[in-house]
Amino acid sequence: MNDQPSRWSRATVYPDMWADPGDDPRDTDGGTPDGELANLQGFLTNYRITLRMKCEGLDAEQLARRSVPPSTMSLLGLVRHLAEVERDWRGWLGDPLPKLYGVRDGDFDGAVADQAVVDAAYADLEREQAATDAALAAHPDLGRRVGKDDMAIRELLVHRVEEYARHCGHADLLRECVDGRVGQ
Repeated sequence: MNDQPSRWSRATVYPDMWADPGDDPRDTDGGTPDGELANLQGFLTNYRITLRMKCEGLDAEQLARRSVPPSTMSLLGLVRHLAEVERDWRGWLGDPLPKLYGVRDGDFDGAVADQAVVDAAYADLEREQAATDAALAAHPDLGRRVGKDDMAIRELLVHRVEEYARHCGHADLLRECVDGRVGQ
C-alpha cells in the first residue's frame, strides 16, 4: 500500500494548471501594467493570491502538516511566516517592530492544527500586508532610500516579490504532499 496521495488538478482545460483560466483569480489576461511600480505590485498581488490558492480547501490539520523531518515547514507555517516577514519589512522603513510570534521560528513552530490558529494566521497576514502596503505607498519614488540601511523602496518591493515567489514554490510541494493536488 502506498501512503502517497494521487496527483490531481481541478483544471480541465490545461491539466497541468492549478485552475482553469476562467476560474483563476489572478491577473492572467495577458496584459501588462504600465510602469515598474505597477509591475512589481502586480507580481506581488498574484503571488499573494497563489499562496491562498495553495491553501484553499484544507482543514487545520492539513494546513499544519509538516513537510519532512527535521523541517517544521507547513502551509500554515508559511502563512504565519509571511505575516511575520511583512511586519519585518516595515522595520526596514524605520524602527524594528516586535515579532508577531515571539521567538525566532515561532511562525513555524506555532503552526498547530487548531482552527483558531488558522483564523488568526490569515487575519495576521491580511493586517500585516495592508500595513506594509500602506507604509510603502507613502514612498512612491522607487529610488528613494529609507531606513538605517539606506535601502531603496525598489529593493523592498523586489524582496517582497522574491519572498512570496520562493514560498509559493514551497507551497506547491507541501500541497502535493497533503492531498496530491498539483499545478502552477
